[in-house]
Amino acid sequence: MAMASASAQPVPPTITGANTDSAPALTAPAAAEIGAVHLSVQLEGGISLNPAGPKQDFGQLFTDRPNQPILNQVLITASKALDPKATDFDWGFKLQALYGADARYTHFLGEFDRLLPESDRNQIDLVEANVMVHVHGLTAGGIDIKAGQYSTPLGFETIDPSTNPFYSHSYIFNFGLPLKHTGVLTTSHITPWLDLYLGVDTGVNTTLGPHGDNNSAAAVLGGFGLTLLDGDLTVLALTHIGPENAARSFLRGYNVDGFQRYVNDVIVTWKATPKTTLTTEANLIRDDALGSGASGIPKPANAFGIAQYASYTLTDTVTLNARAELFRDDNGMFVSAYPGNDGFVNAELGLPALVLFAPHPTTYSALTLGFTYKPDVPAPLTGLMIRPEIRYDRALGGSRPFNGGRDQGSLTLAADVILTF
Repeated sequence: MAMASASAQPVPPTITGANTDSAPALTAPAAAEIGAVHLSVQLEGGISLNPAGPKQDFGQLFTDRPNQPILNQVLITASKALDPKATDFDWGFKLQALYGADARYTHFLGEFDRLLPESDRNQIDLVEANVMVHVHGLTAGGIDIKAGQYSTPLGFETIDPSTNPFYSHSYIFNFGLPLKHTGVLTTSHITPWLDLYLGVDTGVNTTLGPHGDNNSAAAVLGGFGLTLLDGDLTVLALTHIGPENAARSFLRGYNVDGFQRYVNDVIVTWKATPKTTLTTEANLIRDDALGSGASGIPKPANAFGIAQYASYTLTDTVTLNARAELFRDDNGMFVSAYPGNDGFVNAELGLPALVLFAPHPTTYSALTLGFTYKPDVPAPLTGLMIRPEIRYDRALGGSRPFNGGRDQGSLTLAADVILTF
């Protein structure tokens, strides 16, 4: 079973990430306000063109249906952010729902994942539903506590497309990270330059109860964030550890709660010049039993990767972006494709699902070039983003996983449009 993710990137001067609620990771469109509550509706649609004409782009999840337009998201958000400079008690919340093709991979198990028929590519998902409090005085900068359902703080790219540099996602985002959690997450602001993260949750993309959690064990999250050089250099290093295999999966006769999945991610972001930002992400994932496959005998599986991002602000409205990535699937068990609209959810639950893997352990490389165009917009719009890109994926070492198993490489041309009201 493979995993998708959504994630966060460090934000000076306090490392809170794009999935936290005190500051946006990138310059996001403004939202309407009712008192202290922010309201927004964001629409994303796009198309990915593959000249080879496969039915599915292997190595991609959210942009996996080539040569046809896709409604990725209608994202509706109501939130009250925590004040990052609060010197006393403060509180906030975030409620976010999604409709579109992305929901095939963003579901919380047991929530809306069976609401629409399997034939519907566009589905409904609850992305976040949480409350937050800031408690001052326990540490130099206080402690932020988030409880409920929330996007993972691990990783650079996010579910919200407006905070990503590209339409397509990295291998790390798709296959090396969690996506969402149900639990409690604390961020302790120890000093102006050091944050500590600690959380407990039900696992990867899970909720509560027999239909919401694929096993009966909890998981832990921890790590640290650094803000250095007056905010020009930030580091976010997090790990998530817990059993993630389904109780009804291939591990017949074994207690799945005894086999851990270790997800480790480090992001280093350097604002090299006022116009140039460089971000490096390193990722390592290991599962004690995922490599067992059809044999049913527990066997570990590993994958690891590195992605380098560069962005250059060309004008007030145009930003140039580049991403280069290597991702090694050591056992051929993480990078995968799901021809059915409910295949990803079924695989997480341990139910029968058609899942396509590369025939051999494979090292994947990918280079993506593109730009983001953000012009001024008239009311009632509050934001417009257009992101064309060209991407080339190649499997190193002779494997041919792309274009229906015919090719070592795959070329895609893609673009999306994001409208915010």
